[in-house]
Amino acid sequence: MCRLFGMSSAPQRTRATFWLLDAPDSLAAQSRRDPDGTGLGYFDADGTPHVHKAPIAAWEDRAFAEEGREVESVTFVAHVRYASTGGLAERNTHPFLQHGRLFAHNGVVAGLPELEAQLGESRALVQGDTDSERVFALITRSIEHHGGEVGAGLAAAARWIAAHLPLYALNLVLITPEEMWALRYPDTHELYVLERPAGGLHGTSRLDHCGRGGRLHVRSGELAQVPAVVVASERMDENPHWRLLRPGELLHVSRELRVRSHIALPDPPAHQLALADLADRAAASQSVH
Repeated sequence: MCRLFGMSSAPQRTRATFWLLDAPDSLAAQSRRDPDGTGLGYFDADGTPHVHKAPIAAWEDRAFAEEGREVESVTFVAHVRYASTGGLAERNTHPFLQHGRLFAHNGVVAGLPELEAQLGESRALVQGDTDSERVFALITRSIEHHGGEVGAGLAAAARWIAAHLPLYALNLVLITPEEMWALRYPDTHELYVLERPAGGLHGTSRLDHCGRGGRLHVRSGELAQVPAVVVASERMDENPHWRLLRPGELLHVSRELRVRSHIALPDPPAHQLALADLADRAAASQSVH
């Protein structure tokens, strides 16, 4: 299953070190379960976006994924991909960049010809083959139609997908230089949020999160003094305050680190896919590894 991670320390810039696929394992194990891409997105102080990503597979160089990347930003998004749509190529690797925003997705959305028809001229935003990038293009188009209001545009695009396209899951993280949004829909996959005070649970600790199997490891000494909000596909430590987002819940972290959420999609998908409905590769990508 793809792994999502988002973090905001707004309004403070935070230095964090990211390791993707940090856990050592054998080549035999790698060949069976190595992901199909790893990526990290963040912003400079002037709002310039940066994306580091590579289509990592067992037969390719793991140096990118194993290298510690120490970067500074207000917001971050990271993703470990198990491909469901689109081949192993950088253009298909998350996160994606459109109109100064960064986006990563976990799930499967089908009916891509209908989705592309809905995109219209916004189809030009899409560079790769994935459903995720097309979903992002629809969100980008919807944001523009809502006068630049990210939350309203994101919710409207998600509701259109839920009403018109077969889908298995639509979990996502979207960041701008100062804000973060996350959506869990429906209840297929988990997505958690942690509102972390400065120093964490005991008030003196740096951030040191490690996901299941070591596929994503994030460390920030600066968060011993700075609060943050973390969104992740799984609880990444023993902090008891991790909260599972409700199905359909859209979370917003403001530029002042205020957390607000509401149920943006109260109804189940009109065309909910089951795991058995997916092609072999897509089904494998959505299984828990």
